[in-house]
Amino acid sequence: QVQLVASGGGLVQPGGSLRLSCAASGSIVSRYAMQWYRQASGSEREWVATITKGHTTAYADPVKGRFTISRDNTNTAMYLQMNSLKPEDTAVYYCYVEGLGIWGQGTQVTVSS
Repeated sequence: QVQLVASGGGLVQPGGSLRLSCAASGSIVSRYAMQWYRQASGSEREWVATITKGHTTAYADPVKGRFTISRDNTNTAMYLQMNSLKPEDTAVYYCYVEGLGIWGQGTQVTVSS
Protein backbone atom coordinates (compact mmCIF):
# COMPACT_ATOMS: atom_id res chain seq x y z
CA GLN A 1 0.00 0.00 0.00
CA VAL A 2 1.39 3.38 -1.02
CA GLN A 3 1.87 5.86 1.80
CA LEU A 4 3.01 9.47 1.99
CA VAL A 5 4.31 10.84 5.29
CA ALA A 6 4.84 14.59 5.51
CA SER A 7 7.04 16.19 8.18
CA GLY A 8 9.11 19.27 8.94
CA GLY A 9 6.46 21.80 9.84
CA GLY A 10 6.66 24.08 12.85
CA LEU A 11 6.59 27.63 14.14
CA VAL A 12 8.91 30.13 12.48
CA GLN A 13 9.25 33.91 12.51
CA PRO A 14 8.52 35.98 9.40
CA GLY A 15 11.52 35.89 7.10
CA GLY A 16 12.60 32.49 8.37
CA SER A 17 12.93 29.16 6.59
CA LEU A 18 11.59 25.63 6.89
CA ARG A 19 12.15 22.45 4.91
CA LEU A 20 9.24 20.07 4.53
CA SER A 21 9.76 16.42 3.66
CA CYS A 22 7.40 13.89 2.14
CA ALA A 23 8.57 10.29 2.52
CA ALA A 24 7.01 7.93 0.01
CA SER A 25 6.80 4.17 0.06
CA GLY A 26 7.56 2.12 -3.02
CA SER A 27 9.07 3.84 -6.02
CA ILE A 28 6.33 6.36 -6.64
CA VAL A 29 8.65 9.35 -6.36
CA SER A 30 10.43 8.26 -9.53
CA ARG A 31 7.29 7.18 -11.39
CA TYR A 32 4.84 10.02 -10.78
CA ALA A 33 4.67 13.78 -10.69
CA MET A 34 4.26 14.94 -7.10
CA GLN A 35 2.75 18.08 -5.63
CA TRP A 36 2.57 20.16 -2.49
CA TYR A 37 -0.71 21.76 -1.51
CA ARG A 38 -1.64 23.87 1.50
CA GLN A 39 -4.81 24.76 3.33
CA ALA A 40 -5.12 27.73 5.62
CA SER A 41 -7.79 27.78 8.30
CA GLY A 42 -11.14 28.69 6.76
CA SER A 43 -9.81 28.50 3.21
CA GLU A 44 -9.85 25.97 0.40
CA ARG A 45 -6.86 23.76 -0.25
CA GLU A 46 -4.59 25.37 -2.83
CA TRP A 47 -1.82 24.09 -5.05
CA VAL A 48 1.70 25.19 -4.11
CA ALA A 49 4.21 23.37 -6.34
CA THR A 50 4.75 20.40 -8.66
CA ILE A 51 7.78 18.34 -9.62
CA THR A 52 7.48 15.97 -12.58
CA LYS A 53 9.22 12.67 -13.22
CA GLY A 54 11.67 14.63 -15.35
CA HIS A 55 12.38 17.09 -12.51
CA THR A 56 10.48 19.92 -14.19
CA THR A 57 9.07 22.23 -11.52
CA ALA A 58 6.21 24.68 -11.34
CA TYR A 59 5.08 27.05 -8.58
CA ALA A 60 2.03 29.02 -7.61
CA ASP A 61 2.56 32.76 -7.95
CA PRO A 62 2.43 33.51 -4.18
CA VAL A 63 5.45 31.26 -3.51
CA LYS A 64 7.44 31.70 -6.71
CA GLY A 65 11.03 32.72 -5.96
CA ARG A 66 10.75 31.76 -2.29
CA PHE A 67 9.92 28.03 -2.33
CA THR A 68 11.84 25.21 -4.02
CA ILE A 69 10.47 21.71 -4.65
CA SER A 70 12.90 18.83 -5.13
CA ARG A 71 13.35 15.07 -4.93
CA ASP A 72 16.24 13.16 -3.40
CA ASN A 73 18.61 11.03 -5.46
CA THR A 74 17.21 7.79 -4.07
CA ASN A 75 13.71 8.80 -5.18
CA THR A 76 12.22 7.99 -1.80
CA ALA A 77 11.35 11.50 -0.71
CA MET A 78 10.21 14.87 -1.94
CA TYR A 79 11.01 18.19 -0.29
CA LEU A 80 9.77 21.76 -0.12
CA GLN A 81 12.37 24.33 0.90
CA MET A 82 10.53 27.42 2.08
CA ASN A 83 12.47 30.67 2.48
CA SER A 84 11.44 34.24 3.30
CA LEU A 85 8.32 32.93 4.97
CA LYS A 86 5.37 35.27 5.47
CA PRO A 87 2.42 35.09 7.88
CA GLU A 88 0.18 34.33 4.90
CA ASP A 89 2.15 31.10 4.34
CA THR A 90 0.61 29.74 7.56
CA ALA A 91 -1.29 26.59 6.64
CA VAL A 92 -1.32 22.82 6.81
CA TYR A 93 0.90 21.56 4.00
CA TYR A 94 0.10 18.31 2.20
CA CYS A 95 2.02 16.22 -0.29
CA TYR A 96 0.01 14.64 -3.10
CA VAL A 97 0.43 12.21 -5.95
CA GLU A 98 -2.10 13.21 -8.58
CA GLY A 99 -1.65 10.06 -10.66
CA LEU A 100 -2.65 7.90 -7.69
CA GLY A 101 -4.99 10.30 -5.92
CA ILE A 102 -3.07 9.85 -2.66
CA TRP A 103 -2.60 12.52 0.01
CA GLY A 104 -0.12 12.67 2.85
CA GLN A 105 -1.39 13.45 6.34
CA GLY A 106 -0.33 17.12 6.40
CA THR A 107 2.14 19.11 8.47
CA GLN A 108 1.37 22.44 10.14
CA VAL A 109 3.44 25.50 9.24
CA THR A 110 2.90 28.62 11.36
CA VAL A 111 4.66 31.87 10.52
CA SER A 112 4.32 34.34 13.37
CA SER A 113 6.38 36.69 15.49
